[in-house]
Amino acid sequence: MRVSVDADRCCGSGQCVLQAPEVFDQREEDGIVLLLDPRPGPALHAAVREAAAVCPATAITVAEGSDVEP
Repeated sequence: MRVSVDADRCCGSGQCVLQAPEVFDQREEDGIVLLLDPRPGPALHAAVREAAAVCPATAITVAEGSDVEP
């Protein structure tokens, strides 16, 4: 799994941080997403998928399988 975020799309709702705090955080000054771990381990995959699904700005992209660069 490879995770990326588009900070320009982020609206600062914090849903990603609630779902996967090991992978996402927010900037203190404006609440915009910070990606802490672009390649989370398998134990976090379900939480990262959920974070992407609940993001109101669709600012999180998850690549899996053949979509992931080596």
